[in-house]
Amino acid sequence: MASASKSSSNGKCKTSRQKLAQAKPKQRSNPRCWSHHVMETSDAMDIEHEIFKEGSAQEIADSLKKSSTRSNRRQGTPFQSAMSMLNFYINRAGRNLPKSRRTTLDNAKKRLREAFGRKP
Repeated sequence: MASASKSSSNGKCKTSRQKLAQAKPKQRSNPRCWSHHVMETSDAMDIEHEIFKEGSAQEIADSLKKSSTRSNRRQGTPFQSAMSMLNFYINRAGRNLPKSRRTTLDNAKKRLREAFGRKP
């Protein structure tokens, strides 16, 4: 066993055995994939599974609005929570996000503002 690695379900986040050995005991075993952990276990609100990857701009906006207005665990307003979750996904995807998907997500921001009656 020269090098063993752990990977998440999508195979993108990998760490070597050395990095795992150097991690502090209370930290997650894979500090590079913290954003995936946040998306899966966030206490802010429950969102539809993979809505950011598959939905159209209108579907994303509607889903986020529904989730944020139903949530009792959020700290800000429903609009703030929904927009924060969308921005979080866009920022964490970074350069790996295709232009077409980035355009769809930017349109979802516009639709979300309209859904909450905010000015563009």
